[in-house]
Amino acid sequence: MFDILFTDSECLAIDKPSGISVLRDRSGQENLYALLREHYPDAKLVHRLDKGTSGVLLLAKTDNFRKSASKLFETRQVVKFYVAVVSGRFPIGKTYTINLPLRRGRKSRFRVAGLRSDIQASPHGWTINSQDGLVSITQVRALEHGPRRSLLLLKPQTGRTHQLRVHLAWIGHPIVGDSLYGSPNSASQSNSRLMLHSHRLILSSGYNFTSAIPPSFTEVLRD
Repeated sequence: MFDILFTDSECLAIDKPSGISVLRDRSGQENLYALLREHYPDAKLVHRLDKGTSGVLLLAKTDNFRKSASKLFETRQVVKFYVAVVSGRFPIGKTYTINLPLRRGRKSRFRVAGLRSDIQASPHGWTINSQDGLVSITQVRALEHGPRRSLLLLKPQTGRTHQLRVHLAWIGHPIVGDSLYGSPNSASQSNSRLMLHSHRLILSSGYNFTSAIPPSFTEVLRD
């Protein structure tokens, strides 16, 4: 069900599959945390990933590590890198910044705190003049183009719920396979899984975990 990326006396890093919830949800389907506790009864979650997101998931084996790691996440002392396949040809050649505050919308969705028409594009990225919502910042760099899609490297500076998915959808490059944001029935976005992967997690305390980009990302990019 999952591969172990790293383990020691303090922590456990696994390679989370796409399509399974970390915790129990309304579907009633098996959840990853319950499966993990069968093998590691003392393991405790440090952070979470969306059901559709794959890649590095960190758990603590001790209370001390859980407290210290949680503090690092809260104080933004964890560097996170994701990869995603998105619709359209994203500008290539430099790193862009998406600085769009988020707020809760309807039906458990999140949205940019403002109108889509008010988003301002510049040579450096995307911003909006808004005093509402929570500060949400993502750095983005295109790695490769396919015929109708792009492979992106994402570095979130903040950790808002659905931040990467909302940011990319609102600037016109929704993540392929995202049934909640964008237009999942369009030819360029349709896919059986969410093409978002937690690629690397670096803690300022010295831990560094990496999950290889799934081969399916390259296949979908070239489709």
